[in-house]
Amino acid sequence: MERIVSGKPKEEDISLDRTLRPKQLTDYLGQEKVKDNLKIAIAAAQGRGEPLDHILLYGPPGLGKTTLAHIIAAEMRVSIRITSGPAVERPGDLAAVLTSLRDADILFIDEIHRLSRIVEEKLYPAMEEFALDIFIGKGAGARSVRLRLPRFTLIGATTRFAMLSPPLRDRFGAVYRLDFYDNEATTAIIQRSAHILGIEAEESGVREMARRARGTPRVANRLLKRVRDYAQVMAEGVITETVALEALGRLEIDHLGLDELDHKVLEAIIHKFDGGPVGLETIAASISEEADTIMDVYEPYLLQLGFLERTPRGRVATRLAYEHLGLPYEKKPPQPTLF
Repeated sequence: MERIVSGKPKEEDISLDRTLRPKQLTDYLGQEKVKDNLKIAIAAAQGRGEPLDHILLYGPPGLGKTTLAHIIAAEMRVSIRITSGPAVERPGDLAAVLTSLRDADILFIDEIHRLSRIVEEKLYPAMEEFALDIFIGKGAGARSVRLRLPRFTLIGATTRFAMLSPPLRDRFGAVYRLDFYDNEATTAIIQRSAHILGIEAEESGVREMARRARGTPRVANRLLKRVRDYAQVMAEGVITETVALEALGRLEIDHLGLDELDHKVLEAIIHKFDGGPVGLETIAASISEEADTIMDVYEPYLLQLGFLERTPRGRVATRLAYEHLGLPYEKKPPQPTLF
């Protein structure tokens, strides 16, 4: 099922992202700590006439990791080459990408945690020594040849920081976590997008969309697009508070941005497993969903809201989750730890 409030990219987002993507750090709203650190790093690298250190960006999907990579390339005035972990299947694929780079270029690898181990090992000397070791020939006559690479910057992006191997993590000079946006930043993002798209939206209507955007710019822009369509057909094209509430109500997105599938996760834990603790695989089986999807897409925001807790025994629904669903809450006695 396609979810409007999922941070994962959809086909419909591609053209919208290109239209709304900021081009400079000054236009990038939110993530102030990350921006401040990047400004210093970029200024220092430009002052020395050197490429940036390798950068790792991590956090839930839809928070702007790809956008930041494009902005860094623009600020450094260099080209950017984009690929993803699943697309680099073999060492030969990596060699083709690396040898196409020019001095100071940026290589952006999305979902870098999905690189195969053999490709990852080939990446180490490229990151450290700007060299690529390849083997020519087979059997006893095979020999290793070292290719010199231009000094480039690797920007890796991942939603699963823990899945990166320690040797790969250690080779990044800077590691930045992107957090969910607060309501003020999300409101500013929607206002900026509405201005670019020529949408007339009152501040009260914008704030209603921001409340339900789960602190995720991609979701915010998607909601703006849906509410715009409703306003065009049903309300003379102006997004007021009333119009926003009606449109979002039709989309079945509640005041915290939770949809039917979020409720299914919480209700499964509460009704089927007595509030938890329950394992991730068990939750996934009970709602016919992939465990990785629950971990990447559902959990981060539910944890952010304080609706879920991760314990050594599994996931537990909190008092806040019960209250949000209008259910009575009875605190359980602490469970003994298993050894």
